[in-house]
Amino acid sequence: MYKDLCFIDDLDIKGKRVLIRVDFNVPMDDKGNITDDTRIRSVLPTINYALDEKAKVILASHLDRPGGKRVPELSLAPVAKRLSRLLEKDVRLAPDCVGEEVKRMVDEMKPGDVVLLENLRFHPGEEANDDEFGKELGELADVYINDAFATAHRSHASNVAITKYVKEYGAGFLMKKELTYFSKAMEEPTRPLVAIIGGKKVSDKVGVLVSLCEKVDKLIIGGGMALTFFKSLGYEVGRSFTEDDALNKAREVIEKVRERNIKLYMPVDFVVADRFSPSAETKVVTYQEIPKDWMALDIGPATVTLFSEAIQNAKTIIWNGPMGVFEIDAFSRGTFAMVTSVANSYALTIVGGGDTDVAVHRAGEFAKISYISTGGGAFLELLKGNDLSGIAALRRGKK
Repeated sequence: MYKDLCFIDDLDIKGKRVLIRVDFNVPMDDKGNITDDTRIRSVLPTINYALDEKAKVILASHLDRPGGKRVPELSLAPVAKRLSRLLEKDVRLAPDCVGEEVKRMVDEMKPGDVVLLENLRFHPGEEANDDEFGKELGELADVYINDAFATAHRSHASNVAITKYVKEYGAGFLMKKELTYFSKAMEEPTRPLVAIIGGKKVSDKVGVLVSLCEKVDKLIIGGGMALTFFKSLGYEVGRSFTEDDALNKAREVIEKVRERNIKLYMPVDFVVADRFSPSAETKVVTYQEIPKDWMALDIGPATVTLFSEAIQNAKTIIWNGPMGVFEIDAFSRGTFAMVTSVANSYALTIVGGGDTDVAVHRAGEFAKISYISTGGGAFLELLKGNDLSGIAALRRGKK
């Protein structure tokens, strides 16, 4: 998966202008304060390596979705401030990510300096993978390093077009870590390999489920998507969220599981509510007994026991997607119980996806998980068996 890639420590970057594509798309409160700097901390090894090599470090990132327009509230200024504190050195924020003023700022850099370019998505050329925009970014650097795994599945200019206009390019240490763990889990797993797939929509993950059928020993389906599977089998699901246009896809996955003789686990009970509200009336029912006017919003205690027993002998576990609406306390028990079961297993455990990551941190079990991926969409694309456009652009010889 990654053996044909160059990494930052394979390249001579001493004294050179090194543009590192990072993912500083961090959550902020309504006052512009960063509420979680995990994504910034995750690329510090790559940045520090470049600084140790006396490179001139230029960092490029997007923040949120400004739609190709300059939106002052989505400036990377708070990120520059936090990064300065983490690196214990001044990080200068450029007024833009391209243009004469930015070029002048880069030309004035000395070895060991750090400049953070302003939000890439202030320009429509970024998301359009515009060649000219990629060229302008490329002209700022001698070496390009992609260390933004979370955006590596997107064909954007800072991932793809830029590689045409930089002589040397490769991946950073975070990208290497992501690909190494994924390879351990999916290409050469220690078996039994168990996949836990949750979340709301079958349509988002049907490709993942089909691909997993070729690789896993056990497949656990939980979360809201399980209701679409039950509906496809003719069960009453009340007012639970389901995707009627995905019923055939759900049946296809079940058929694929049968063909491959994989052990499939689905909920045997649910926590149901009379309405979607923290103050709703709730009760636990089996999957055959969901009342017509109620909705299932979490897996029940018998399902937690079943799923926990199913992963007891696992040697490798991949998990993407929560088991219920864990943001609401009444419907959080299933997800948090599964976090505990996965964290206390003896398996190599890899968690991917924003919501699952949040649940693991809220449960306080993140230190017991082998690896938490920084990318939701990119993680899913790899699970589908797809190459990531940002990785493909880095393949040796690809210009």
